[in-house]
Amino acid sequence: MKIADPRHIAFISCNETHWGGSEELWGAAAAELARRGHRISVAKPNLPKGEPAIKRLNEAKCTLHDLAKFPLLPKAFYGIFSLISRAAGLSWQLARLDIALRFSRPDMVILSQGGNWDGFLYAGVLRRLGIPYALICQKATELYWPSDWMRERCKAMYADAQGAYFVSHHNHRLTEEQMGMAIPRGEVVRNPFLTAWDAPLPWPDTGDGLRLACVGRFFPMEKGQDMLLRVMALPKWRARDVSVSFFGAGDRAEGLKEMAAFLGLDNVAFPGFVRNVQGGIWAQHHALILPTRAEGLPLVVVETMLAGRVTITTDVAGSAEVCSDGETGFIAAAPTEAAIDEAMERAWAARATWPAIAAAAAASIRTQVPRDPASTFADIVLRLVDKGAVQAPARDYGEELVGAAE
Repeated sequence: MKIADPRHIAFISCNETHWGGSEELWGAAAAELARRGHRISVAKPNLPKGEPAIKRLNEAKCTLHDLAKFPLLPKAFYGIFSLISRAAGLSWQLARLDIALRFSRPDMVILSQGGNWDGFLYAGVLRRLGIPYALICQKATELYWPSDWMRERCKAMYADAQGAYFVSHHNHRLTEEQMGMAIPRGEVVRNPFLTAWDAPLPWPDTGDGLRLACVGRFFPMEKGQDMLLRVMALPKWRARDVSVSFFGAGDRAEGLKEMAAFLGLDNVAFPGFVRNVQGGIWAQHHALILPTRAEGLPLVVVETMLAGRVTITTDVAGSAEVCSDGETGFIAAAPTEAAIDEAMERAWAARATWPAIAAAAAASIRTQVPRDPASTFADIVLRLVDKGAVQAPARDYGEELVGAAE
């Protein structure tokens, strides 16, 4: 598509894993802006060539920079280099980013963070070069606080940002508390989802019992699958006609499977990662059970409600902002086994009303998220550029790397 005034917009992700839910918003918005005719650059450590979102960016003629790679050398060389020295690996990423930005000088940079402060080193490069930028913050949690050394740089990152886009009001408030400063340019945005907008799914048959799905990365420190396994090991849940399927991937998968075996659970299963969320999960399951300890706004909660299913989750981050306890789902008061068991018990007692609760959830969530979050965010980015965010004066900003790998 040809447009009269194409802009050069760069998207930077500081996520060093290959891909994750925190990448979906910037990835889809970048592809949308490229389709509209804008010049799009992307920089990220470990660009996964086989990931569908990266394929779409390639097809849209975006310029891609893998920051965790040595030019003309196999990818394994960087992996070995970074394994020997974490600080040296980060230094190389920052140097690669600095060179790319000096040559391209984008009109605006969108810096995507998996958390709410993990991009501070990348922001240091942007501040030093005087390039205007905005932040995406996908998660904030009481579990993780920046050290005092990092925190001063994080505060500068937020102070200079043209905008800060959080996925929940909780994350915005908590970030202000952790930084000890107001973030007046903070806004709440929504992530793209993988379930259909037009209508919820038909209610599944209950002849072989109630089927719950626990959907999320296999990382119990944050996602809390260990607590759910202990709850499912209680005698009352062993005796009831209810099961839990754990969907996801991660390097703690075998540990969770062995924990389930050790507890002697025959009411849980581990189907693994499923890309087709709608047909592969929600067509067969009645409810989501999410015992999470740390979140932004869980994408799976939005998808569950859109699909017309019941949500049972903890009162962590933004879940209770979109799901009302007893009306469109069930909220555990805290991420503890006792609170999760209590919420599940209330849900079990109300199981005859689940179809009605699910229908209310499907109607409610469609008033809280846009039909096309990526296109909505693309519009936000263009408005940010059009507001005249000019190149700021370059700063004398040195980035020490001692302690950066904490």
